[in-house]
Amino acid sequence: MEALKKNIEELKTELNNSLSKINFVEKSSQLKALLKKSSEPDFWENSEKASVHMQTQSKLESEISPWRDLKKSLYELSEMADLKDESLLADLQKQLSDITTKFTELKKQLRFNGPFDSHDVLLSIHAGAGGTDAQDWTSMLMRMYLRWAESNNVKTRILEESSGEEAGIKSVDIELCGDFLYGKLKGEHGVHRLVRLSPFNANNLRQTSFAKVEVLPKIDIPDEVPIDEADLKVDVFRAGGHGGQSVNTTDSAVRITHISTGIVISIQNERSQLQNKETAMTILRSKLAQLASQQHLENLAGIKGPNQSAEWGNQIRSYVLHPYNMVKDLRTNYETSQASDVLDGNLGPFIEAYLEKEL
Repeated sequence: MEALKKNIEELKTELNNSLSKINFVEKSSQLKALLKKSSEPDFWENSEKASVHMQTQSKLESEISPWRDLKKSLYELSEMADLKDESLLADLQKQLSDITTKFTELKKQLRFNGPFDSHDVLLSIHAGAGGTDAQDWTSMLMRMYLRWAESNNVKTRILEESSGEEAGIKSVDIELCGDFLYGKLKGEHGVHRLVRLSPFNANNLRQTSFAKVEVLPKIDIPDEVPIDEADLKVDVFRAGGHGGQSVNTTDSAVRITHISTGIVISIQNERSQLQNKETAMTILRSKLAQLASQQHLENLAGIKGPNQSAEWGNQIRSYVLHPYNMVKDLRTNYETSQASDVLDGNLGPFIEAYLEKEL
């Protein structure tokens, strides 16, 4: 029993160190304040603010509740061990083993200590050099990320999609919602290169295509990334394409230009102009937050516009389907010959390799 108690105390110490790293006490206080606010009688009078509040509360609850439950289980186990009842030893050892396993899994969250790592993600894919092949490659990447999301219980919503003239898509914006998504997916940000025999070439020649993947932390709380209204140019125009009669006959589409950086966001998927503007502003805040992080800025004052193009020399990962099968990440040097598995959404090893490199 004494050996068990010693192991419990050692695990307590390690757990308390981890709780300190994730600011558990501070976040617990924040959650308590949020819960108190949401229970006030007039809380839902402003439905928009209440909705943002509940999103923040739910996100924080899902982040700290596993740690809170683990701490409770460990301290209850410690109290049982203090009884020194030898008949309970086998059961207590089993409980300690289960708690240790859960702790090992939770410790993986400690890698996600960036300011936006716990956020949801806005993922954009844009066709680069390669013509129709590049647009087809963009649709293949979209499928790859959607399959990854499906297998990892991540909710997805396509915000905007622009179809290619012959095949594939020119660009797509996808919202992904889940735990620590930006922390997990930020390594996917960059240019992805495909080498294969082109299905769009009459002579079936080998073709190299490029697509740019943008991974942005979803910033739907304005105070997180304040933007000066004077730095925005907002245009409304008539939505085109599918969507029904009212979509095509009202000026519901919104285009927002951030003057300082030249970033342009156009959204027309929603029927409401207000909804399209809110979505566009969320994407803009997310782009600015990601750029500020890349450029090591504490605020947006000195931010520069994005300038990486999807072409030779800029790729982070190569997917080769001819004359052999290989997917290789050029930053971590992780590679696999199972290209079809990767394109079916098996991105786990690449994500893990990137996270290990960044530690």
